[in-house]
Amino acid sequence: MTICPCCGFKFSGTLSDGCKQCGARSVGEALPRPANELPSYGRALVLVVTGSLLVLVFATQTILAMAQRSSGSLERLFQFWQWIAAGETAAWRLKWISIPVLFVTLWVGLKIYRSIRQEPARFCGVNQARRGLLASAMVGLLIALLIGITVPARLRQRQMAINAGIQADWYTFEAAVFAYQARYKTYPADFNDLQQRIPDPHGTLAKALANLDPAGYHPSADVAAVDTGKSRNLRGAVIRKASLTSTDDAAPQGLAFTTFELRLPGEDKILGNDDDWIGHEGVVTRLQDVAKGGVGRSVSAGILNP
Repeated sequence: MTICPCCGFKFSGTLSDGCKQCGARSVGEALPRPANELPSYGRALVLVVTGSLLVLVFATQTILAMAQRSSGSLERLFQFWQWIAAGETAAWRLKWISIPVLFVTLWVGLKIYRSIRQEPARFCGVNQARRGLLASAMVGLLIALLIGITVPARLRQRQMAINAGIQADWYTFEAAVFAYQARYKTYPADFNDLQQRIPDPHGTLAKALANLDPAGYHPSADVAAVDTGKSRNLRGAVIRKASLTSTDDAAPQGLAFTTFELRLPGEDKILGNDDDWIGHEGVVTRLQDVAKGGVGRSVSAGILNP
């Protein structure tokens, strides 16, 4: 296979017969190879530049994170753990970009480094190539280490955020229930009663109720309240004739709920599991904590007894 130096066409044969594409012919014999050839440093330079860029990017992100954490405080700039925290922040910021790039860089860099070592006559800069490859590997290991040591704290923060969301739904529901009780002297019988009678201009109550299960709400009444709609006290001018056959055993016209209990679904958003929460008398806690310490009303076998 011959490649024409003029047009780049590939053909079978020699240039003395002419290129089949452009017709160019050789005018003499090819020049002999030089007696001494200088080795190439291009491959080593690639590894050096790659390692330097990775170190520079990580160092820049760490400095920016430290500047945000210090907030103008010079004391924090000289604290070792503040720099570690800034490095953790930089590692999390670079995780989706740096980790794939590091894998590709290390894979290609190892191949380039092997080729340099296998042909030392053609390629130079083995030591520099090794340092560049080590710099890339060290950045990758450092990012993985900083991410790894912060995973437990991140998981705790995530769980705290989930718990805060559940508690926010409880407090929104509790405020609405107390407002209902202050207005109607009883707790609502169900969610629909609460939604229809309590104003919700900002939609916070509707959002909280959407995350709750109506089956988890259990109001109860210790004493039945009778609402006759008239004054219970007899005034001097108002005298009623009592019949000998009349009794006071009539059923009450309204039932006043004096307490309530709410079971909230946990992280899985399914009511009836071990991760449920229980709210009662201004306190919301996990079902597991209730079973251990006995907070709120009675809990048996993970089922709330209204």
